[in-house]
Amino acid sequence: MYTFNPGPSAVYPAVRQYLTDAFDEGWLSAPHRGERFTGLMRQTVTDLRAKLNIPQDYTVFFLSSATECWEVLTQSLTPTKSFHLYSGAFGEKWLDYARALRPASTGQAFGLDELPNVHTLPFNDDTDLVCLTQNETSNATQLRDGFILNVFNRLGNALLAIDATSSLGGIQLKYIKADIWFASVQKAFGLPAGLALMVLSPRAVARFRHLNERAHYNSLTAQYEKMLNWQTNYTPNVLGIYLLSRVLQDRAPIKAVHQHLQDRATKLYDFFDSATQLSPLVQNPETRSTTVIGLQGPPALIDEVKRSALAQGMQLGNGYGTWKANSLRIANFPAIPDAAYEKLVQFFAKDFA
Repeated sequence: MYTFNPGPSAVYPAVRQYLTDAFDEGWLSAPHRGERFTGLMRQTVTDLRAKLNIPQDYTVFFLSSATECWEVLTQSLTPTKSFHLYSGAFGEKWLDYARALRPASTGQAFGLDELPNVHTLPFNDDTDLVCLTQNETSNATQLRDGFILNVFNRLGNALLAIDATSSLGGIQLKYIKADIWFASVQKAFGLPAGLALMVLSPRAVARFRHLNERAHYNSLTAQYEKMLNWQTNYTPNVLGIYLLSRVLQDRAPIKAVHQHLQDRATKLYDFFDSATQLSPLVQNPETRSTTVIGLQGPPALIDEVKRSALAQGMQLGNGYGTWKANSLRIANFPAIPDAAYEKLVQFFAKDFA
């Protein structure tokens, strides 16, 4: 069975062996304050920097999920309000959650094929955090580096936070163009859910240390103080960190991963643009995601495609939110082999051309 679900997504086949090794090596009961665990943390962060090109002066944290990152950022770096620019359900949910804690937070929606005018975005000097969803999993859109840089260049005092859940680990990101990047591992890292990464710039670290928010257990201040000694302030997902370490050791550097996914996405979009009864959900090539491909069509056809694919050993992702009934999603993540996409293309060419 090949799964193209965009999350939780397919895991690397080697994870089966990693799990056995973790059990045999005693990691499932390893003390998280001991030298063995702190050595694992240090090595994992070193490998993250090397394989993903994370700058040396950016700080890495481990959390439970990207949605926990929303909470922590609102608590520790948003004393007044945040501004959210979004095109889909997950960006909007981030705004909704921020408003629940900071009611003054605002947002602006934009269309699937649209790139907003950066110079007219309605945030001002008392905005603490500007929030972008770099790769919107719900509708297969993506904001490119140039757009993110243009937002960064007009921030003023605000920090720029990027939800990169469906792209971190899959495409090459320019970390210096934002202050905060975060993602869960159950997508482009090819791992089970239950772990997230957050990467903070020196400017973001200086900001939360100045604010010194300590009203919440997982405040960034508390996490930072523990990470100085390669620990966490809570009992961490030791298994998740071990699995991440193993994946990083075995995978290619992000430049090679990025090129592979980009080439594969180009071929898939070219195929779906011309050869099937379904068409790409996102029509503008400049706003299409590299790592999640959305297809649209009549609801009855969408259901038929999903049922037929499943019968042939391929699980396609459902549509989400506004596009649930009339779309499906195909993950283009590193853990899914090329053979899976060859079978997928043959399926569409034979049955739905």
